Amino acid sequence: ERANLMNMMKLSIKILIQSALSLGRTLDSDFPPLQQFFVVLEHCLKHGLKVKKTFIGQNKSFFGPLELVEKLCPEASDIATSVKNLPELKTAVGRGRAWLYLALMQKKLADYLKVLLDHKQLLSEFYEPGALMMEEEGAVIVGLLVGLNVIDANLCLKGEDLDSQVGVIDFSLYLKETQDSDNKQDGGITAVLDQKHYVEELNRHLSCTVADLQNKIDCLEKTNSKLQEEVSATDRIGSLQEEQQQLKQQNELIRERSEKSVESRQGLDEMYSDVWKQLKEEKKIRMELEKELELQIGMKTEMEIAMKLLEKDTHEKQDTLVALRQQLEEVKAINLQMFHKSQNAECSLQQKTEAISSFEGKTNEMMSSMKQMEE
Repeated sequence: ERANLMNMMKLSIKILIQSALSLGRTLDSDFPPLQQFFVVLEHCLKHGLKVKKTFIGQNKSFFGPLELVEKLCPEASDIATSVKNLPELKTAVGRGRAWLYLALMQKKLADYLKVLLDHKQLLSEFYEPGALMMEEEGAVIVGLLVGLNVIDANLCLKGEDLDSQVGVIDFSLYLKETQDSDNKQDGGITAVLDQKHYVEELNRHLSCTVADLQNKIDCLEKTNSKLQEEVSATDRIGSLQEEQQQLKQQNELIRERSEKSVESRQGLDEMYSDVWKQLKEEKKIRMELEKELELQIGMKTEMEIAMKLLEKDTHEKQDTLVALRQQLEEVKAINLQMFHKSQNAECSLQQKTEAISSFEGKTNEMMSSMKQMEE
């Protein structure tokens, strides 16, 4: 029974997380996978509870162990206060359900239940020795609950009839959700899940058959004891004993088959977990590649913008270069004109110098002639 509850919790948490991821992770109290998760969790917490006798009658509520969390973990005091301040809650079951709602919204459900498992000497006051919370399955379920921290729950407690709700596990929802999620995965995961579901269904049928045969054996043992007291006919007793022996042999065969099916189911669970881990790693690698692609696209866009700016700058510099070349041509033309003017001026200066030289010669001749005439 512990193994069946643990497997149901695995399946309910898987369906809840996948459904939440497809809906954006925010859930309300009307979401069917969330309701089924609380139903399965409630069955797990009720497994192996001790019955306490009161003045009214017998009381069997899972809220008793949850009240210990406030003493062991001071952070849970606000949850206990909120539960106590809800006037519409009349029963311990309703308060326990409200406590689970609030712990899930705080994303502390796994932490609080782990605190309880760390103090099993206190839990022994509420649970039988073979209860789920006292065995290894309890620790496994607490580890599974850590995965619920990826979702956000928005649960309204006011107006909810938590006292009179009947927790019934809807297997059709699990089958439907599992088939929908399987269609989104690759063929390998679909095949593994199909085999897993087949083995679980076969195990359930075998468990029911074992229980029926066990009931028959019990009835036959009671009948045998009555016949031994009332009838002394040994033939009838011998036939009943032989039939009982045959039924025991059938029971042993069915138990061996169920154990083999459980082992095969564990192998499928491990295969499924490996495939699921590989899918997560591939999704992580894909996300990293998408981020790198976005960076490359951003760098390419920046390079295109830089190239446009360089082209614009190049065009501006080419225009400036053309203007400078035109200015250089104009300066060259001006220099050429000045050079021609300078040559003309030098020629005229040379002519004037020659004229001055001739004038000086004539002047000297005139001076000599004047000297001669004066003499």
